[in-house]
Amino acid sequence: MRPLPALLLTALMVAASGGLAAPAAGSGVATVIPEAETPALYDDPAGGNANGDDPAIWLDPYDSARSVVIGTAKEGGLYVHDLDGRQIQHLPAPAAPGPDDEPGRFNNVDVVHGFGGRDLAIVSDRGRDRLAIYAISRGRLTDVTDPAAPFVFSATQEQVNEAETAYGLAAWKDATGTYALVSRRHRTSVGLVKLLDRPGGKIGYRLVRTLDLPASFSLPDGRSWSPCLEPGEQPQVEGMVVDQQRDVLYAAQEDVGIWRLRADLTGAPTLVDRVREYGVPGTYDPATDECVPGADPGHGGTHLAADAEGLTIYYRRDGKGYLLASSQGDSTFAVYRREGSNAYLGQFRIGAGDGLDGAEHSDGSTVLNVPLGDFDKGLFVAHDGENTPATADRENTNFKLVDWDDIADELDLEVDTGGWRPRD
Repeated sequence: MRPLPALLLTALMVAASGGLAAPAAGSGVATVIPEAETPALYDDPAGGNANGDDPAIWLDPYDSARSVVIGTAKEGGLYVHDLDGRQIQHLPAPAAPGPDDEPGRFNNVDVVHGFGGRDLAIVSDRGRDRLAIYAISRGRLTDVTDPAAPFVFSATQEQVNEAETAYGLAAWKDATGTYALVSRRHRTSVGLVKLLDRPGGKIGYRLVRTLDLPASFSLPDGRSWSPCLEPGEQPQVEGMVVDQQRDVLYAAQEDVGIWRLRADLTGAPTLVDRVREYGVPGTYDPATDECVPGADPGHGGTHLAADAEGLTIYYRRDGKGYLLASSQGDSTFAVYRREGSNAYLGQFRIGAGDGLDGAEHSDGSTVLNVPLGDFDKGLFVAHDGENTPATADRENTNFKLVDWDDIADELDLEVDTGGWRPRD
């Protein structure tokens, strides 16, 4: 699909100006303490270049206490953990196809319960511009990716090596099949990919259509604004989630805000909330590889500090629930209503306590409302981009496991363990 035309972009901005939630009363941020964490991941050769990013939860069909948390670790591949945070499996990312090519780099993961009788973990491999697909049985993952699976966005290996590749990912099912929504690194594109059964129990896919979100925006004062990025880059999307009962995609454009659109990528997107930095001019300084911000004209939101990152949905009965978003710039999580115009409800952070550290600069997150072992009111899992205790010269990341009941208590949210189950 071609980029959205100018008239549609104008319509998007009109919709955005009417769809933003008003700031919540007060500015306090609640703090919750993790119940468990996964082992440290180190992004260096000794640690297998493992850099945590995005988690997903697989629900065991027979015993929910045996459910697992799956986390991506970029070049480190996939790590599988039990509900106490212990590692139970590691699957390495694929090697580079050639000496001058990029190796596999697993960025985002999502779970599908029930694809032709199998549960699947679907992963965006940003290093090779492909999807990696794993069957899940008894908490163990087995690679079932079709060896002939195509690139998602690229036409040649040379294009893959330029790194404008598959990035964010969210899985989605409807009456027509099982899909993945895949964003493209350094571009505003989102692609709809349909999963396909292949001979020998393998699973492939094909790209159905793409949509390009805006790269520039008309401000209320009549000026045009684009986020300051490295030359040639556009404001990319990473965090995504699909409302499975409404066929609605929420997509976090990192330097812009959160979009709501149809999951089949038809129709016009609406900007639900903006990052605080929205509309702030900036000048890229090649000497420091950073952007120097100008004066803030005051067009941004109040709930998200760039980057807007991981998105996930806590489902309740009767179409209600909560959309949660990682506000990476201030290490908090914003909570919105799932229904209606996604009104803002509050903010929380994951702090240190009971011998565990908190979560900083979180990329990905996921939540499940059903009882999972000791997490009998539901489980929220978040990437921690600055795990402690720090080790000198070693980037240290992991994932934090939080009881949903703690979040609900702090923000006066509901607990509904029977309103939705991913296998229904």
